Amino acid sequence: MWAWRLHASLPRTATSLEAADWLKVLRWEEVELPKLPEGWARVRLLAAALNRRDLWITLGLYPGIQYPAILGSDGCGEVVAIGSGVPSEWLGQRVLLNPSLNWGQDERVQGERYHILGMPSWGTLAEYVDVPAENLYPMPAYLSPVEAAAIPLAGLTAYRAVFVQGGLQPGEKVLIPGIGGGVAVWALQLAVAAGAEVWVASSRPEKIETAHRLGAKGGILYTEKNWAENLLQRAGSFDLIVDGVGGEVFSAYQLLLAPAGRVVIYGATRGNPPSFDLRRLFWRQNRIIGSTMGSPRNFSDLLHFLTQHQIRPLIEHTYPLTALPQALARLWRGDQMGKIILHPV
Repeated sequence: MWAWRLHASLPRTATSLEAADWLKVLRWEEVELPKLPEGWARVRLLAAALNRRDLWITLGLYPGIQYPAILGSDGCGEVVAIGSGVPSEWLGQRVLLNPSLNWGQDERVQGERYHILGMPSWGTLAEYVDVPAENLYPMPAYLSPVEAAAIPLAGLTAYRAVFVQGGLQPGEKVLIPGIGGGVAVWALQLAVAAGAEVWVASSRPEKIETAHRLGAKGGILYTEKNWAENLLQRAGSFDLIVDGVGGEVFSAYQLLLAPAGRVVIYGATRGNPPSFDLRRLFWRQNRIIGSTMGSPRNFSDLLHFLTQHQIRPLIEHTYPLTALPQALARLWRGDQMGKIILHPV
């Protein structure tokens, strides 16, 4: 098969990256397909999606990187071969891939063998991908392959953060900072469908405008002076904040949280917060909760919720698979609002 293989990482100090820079470390090359293990299936990919995880790996900012790597955690396609022990009914089916591998038996937290599809295991930025059959799910019939490919990693992360760890209830007020990223957009769509009042924060006004069209009640630029105070005056306090930003923005959440409110953290693109008020935390009985990806049950529940509400993902741009360097350059610039999809030529 043909696949994009990562052979090294780009310099972490780079301030400007274009498609040509990724071609220094990525190669579109022919790779021999291995023998399918027992219980595994081979999927011919119809569409794949990028995540910031792919970006961090190419920049050497991800733990345990192994070279050469075939990246890509999101994909959907058609089952073309199965290993022993896999029901023959899967052959020929269009499927969506759950990128959470070896979650384990504890719904509360992933086990020691847990990892995400697309490094160290071969991922979806290729013509074919091999996965355990337990990670195959029928593709939602109301979606196209391009739409379905936008679901897995970001959708699963958002579902667990919003409903499982965040415990969102209808009518609650939710703040989603960093709107524009894949998980944040999914969190917005899921929370709106669940009957929450959703507000967003971003550094770009056009992203707030798009969030309005997706059902957000309001938004604010966290580049503004006193943005948290202004948001509190406009919206009041929040029951739930779903955050993948961190950094200096995080310190404002204690002002914005209602008593007994929750902050769910699924990422930290701006690093650790510079300060934190523990006294305010315990006096107001607030909770800070970590969340990573999700279990097989979470993935199944996500697909059921999407189908029940007929939710379609926000697609920002599509590229042919051979244009991966151009797609990564777009993702690195941070201009996107929604998912970037790659499809076979």
